[in-house]
Amino acid sequence: MIAGEEKAVTVNNARGASPFVVVCDHASNFIPEIYGDLGLTPIERVSHIAWDPGALAVSRALTEALDAPLVWSGVSRLVIDTNRDLNAPDLIWTLSEATRIPGNENLSEDERRYRIEHFHRPYHRAIEDLLEMRRHAGMESVLVCMHSFTPVYHGVARPWPIGLLHGRDTAFTEALRDALAEAAPELDIGWNQPYAALNGVTLTLEKHGDGRGLEATMIELRNDEILSSEGVSYWADLLARSLTEARRRRLTARP
Repeated sequence: MIAGEEKAVTVNNARGASPFVVVCDHASNFIPEIYGDLGLTPIERVSHIAWDPGALAVSRALTEALDAPLVWSGVSRLVIDTNRDLNAPDLIWTLSEATRIPGNENLSEDERRYRIEHFHRPYHRAIEDLLEMRRHAGMESVLVCMHSFTPVYHGVARPWPIGLLHGRDTAFTEALRDALAEAAPELDIGWNQPYAALNGVTLTLEKHGDGRGLEATMIELRNDEILSSEGVSYWADLLARSLTEARRRRLTARP
């Protein structure tokens, strides 16, 4: 076993009875020992460039509320971004926002392949294995991809506490938006905000959701909303109720 291999992916509650399957691409800021600090300061290694703060906490609370399985990546996106296509220029970042990542500069092809084989592929294989197990068991699967985003990006404030992104199929995400708006009318819900599929940020959603013909959605929470236990509980409860209602509406709408 290589250093850090055991951290590549974790599956919790694999036998969960919920129709929902939660995945968290940027759950951890863990950098395997073999990479040192990648040339970054301690502050940089705990900042948003390394992971999605709060996303795993909400994912765990959500899966507990729904009895849903959870798959999460155990390595920092600074090592490799599991939510990027293998040919994407930002699969392994050398510059994130205004921060250089010296340890990623001038990587050899062998190192690139190593990270893909030991960190990227195991994560996506775990998602596929779980979804396939559920399919064989005759279980419905609705894929929920959980992320967080910063309140400010390049000096521009982001007003939405939550953003919803869809893949090729918009139906479930539209139902979720409507359910959230009904449950919390005061919410400013970002539609394809702060990113959209055109930004190349929906690999997991499209690969495992659209690719399997599943109902699926991607949820982005502004990270200042989920840095406290109270915030995590609030959003997990609201999302659990809204996801359940969105699924009910989709089932009702089917011929």
